[in-house]
Amino acid sequence: MGTRGGVSVLCLAAAVWLMGVECSKAQQKPYDEFPAAAPPYYRVRYEASSVPGELSFGVNFTMWVPPGQDTIRGVIVHQHGCGEGSCRSGLTGAWDLHWQALARAHGCALLSPSYEQPEGADCQMWCDPRNGSAAAFQRGLKELGVLSGHPELSEVPWALWGHSGGGHWAGGMALLYPERVAAAWLRSGVPLLQADPARAGIRSHELREAVQGVPIMCNPGTQEGVTVKDGRFAGVWPANEAFFAALRGRGGLIGVAVDPLSSHECGNQRYYAIPWLHECLKQRLPDVPGEGLRPMSESEAWLAPTTGTEAVLAAGYQGDARSMGWLPNAAAARGWMEYVKDTRVLDSTVPPAPHGVRVEGNRLRWEAEADLESGLAGFVIERDGEFLANVPEQGKNPFGRPVFQNLQYSDTPSQPLVKMEYTDTTAEAGKQYTYRVRSVNTVGLKSK
Repeated sequence: MGTRGGVSVLCLAAAVWLMGVECSKAQQKPYDEFPAAAPPYYRVRYEASSVPGELSFGVNFTMWVPPGQDTIRGVIVHQHGCGEGSCRSGLTGAWDLHWQALARAHGCALLSPSYEQPEGADCQMWCDPRNGSAAAFQRGLKELGVLSGHPELSEVPWALWGHSGGGHWAGGMALLYPERVAAAWLRSGVPLLQADPARAGIRSHELREAVQGVPIMCNPGTQEGVTVKDGRFAGVWPANEAFFAALRGRGGLIGVAVDPLSSHECGNQRYYAIPWLHECLKQRLPDVPGEGLRPMSESEAWLAPTTGTEAVLAAGYQGDARSMGWLPNAAAARGWMEYVKDTRVLDSTVPPAPHGVRVEGNRLRWEAEADLESGLAGFVIERDGEFLANVPEQGKNPFGRPVFQNLQYSDTPSQPLVKMEYTDTTAEAGKQYTYRVRSVNTVGLKSK
């Protein structure tokens, strides 16, 4: 255990973490209940600091590393939004199987912060990276690298996803560290680039030239000022318009994908966010670890209107390209057109088959990976070649497609984490059965 200035405490003893014992001396509800972090999961925690310029809230950083990955190529960050409930939801983000699929595809770690913001406290004290959260994040990467045996974590690029205040944070990090950010997805929140009376109390950022090469997607809900002009979230769209215009006007690689069904909740955004990040990372991550980020291809780019539904190839476009949103390639353009229409992003690939199926008495257990494109809705259990059960009988997600792990407001699995297991209550003692398990993705396709 180490201290910093007497106010920041970190659990570093590897043996402690391997046993799943947490350093919770100063933690209070709702931040004192979370899954134990045993490899391939790792966690560090810092207490709140009273030192000016340092983070004034406690924070947990939980990371998942793809098993068997020799060298980490990057870090995918899933950043929750403002408020006590959203902050608490970050405690399970590293366990999200769908986001793990993206990380695994690119040899990246998946990191989920959880800032311990008390209800009613100023969210800007963490969602503005300059208020100590950027420094805590980088410190966490370094020390998580020690715990996981991946010291390269302190140097690799970042792919950032953020919701609400998390979008403000992710965008702010792209503005502050453009040379480290491979891509950024900003769901219902963007940083401020110039003083705005409507956003009083929020500090503006400087627009550095290097950020023009960072792929960025703004993703507001249509009810956040696009089609619904009043209410609590009506200011989200004007803020997105201003941020887009400033970056795109300078040639920045920024697009807009309006969620046609939602307000501030995350909805079905992951079914485009994850494939979009996938396309960006394929181009951006260096082939040789340690080299700089690669530029996006100009010849593959597409253009799309901020509130329209049809994308066009950028090469040969005769209109004002800088009034149009930028998309990385044809695959991202197809997904954009499907998403902004009704969020039904098409997928024809079957999910990976489960593995490690075992029977203990009348209880089945197994492991499975999610489908990169469409995630994981559940499983079909077969006994002696016949259908036996669906697990779960009905997935839960009040904000979008039902999923196996259920989803909270900030797009993370609910607690307690759902287990991959099924008890066959109709099995007869002493009788032998043959069981099979199939994965089902959220568009209904079944695995082998």
